[in-house]
Amino acid sequence: MSSPEAPLIAVEGLSKRFGAGPSAIDVLQGVDLVLEAGDRVAIVGQSGVGKSTLLHLLGTLDRPSGGRVLFRGEDVFARSSSDLARLRNQFLGFVFQFHHLLPEFSAVENVMMPGLLQGRARDEMRERAGQILGEVGLSHRLDHPVGKLSGGERQRVAVARALVLEPPVVLADEPTGNLDPATGADVAGLLLEMNRTRGTTLVVVTHSARMAEQLGRTLVLADGRLEEAAGRAEGLV
Repeated sequence: MSSPEAPLIAVEGLSKRFGAGPSAIDVLQGVDLVLEAGDRVAIVGQSGVGKSTLLHLLGTLDRPSGGRVLFRGEDVFARSSSDLARLRNQFLGFVFQFHHLLPEFSAVENVMMPGLLQGRARDEMRERAGQILGEVGLSHRLDHPVGKLSGGERQRVAVARALVLEPPVVLADEPTGNLDPATGADVAGLLLEMNRTRGTTLVVVTHSARMAEQLGRTLVLADGRLEEAAGRAEGLV
């Protein structure tokens, strides 16, 4: 049973091991983290240390080897897979470096998809999708197949899709990593604006020192553990 007084997300002693026996690799070892509504956090670290793994565990896309992830005090991994999928659809939005859009569908159809998966009416979702695509500057591209959009436009569609159901948490994995600097700055600014205006908790894995500084709170993942960065963002390569 969730509790409104509990932190939005609490991670307790989270660990993740890949493999077994002498060849096993402990990617995460005893990670702790607390996130409240409206927080914005950058997770940085050397390539291959497990930043994306941590984000996938926060997003319930993978299960931990040990520890707990609590949403409002509820241990989410105690849920069945089907219940967990419903929670993920309602509670979380995702933005990836590679946007994972459906290229055969239009921009508005891609953004409608999370609501349609919930069983919401098509008319309602088209209206909501059109509104948020307008907010991200794509009102003139609603019916364009996403395969014909530029990289920056596709990433804007991905941001709109993540936010269309107004989830309390958005998890972004290198959201600007595949974009040129100017377009990346636009997408970063869009995420920050959505955090400011909607109060969405924003967790971003990034190699961009500038984006980490804009987010304000920087956590460094190294040797399987997550620690607050001292001063400027560090360990970004």
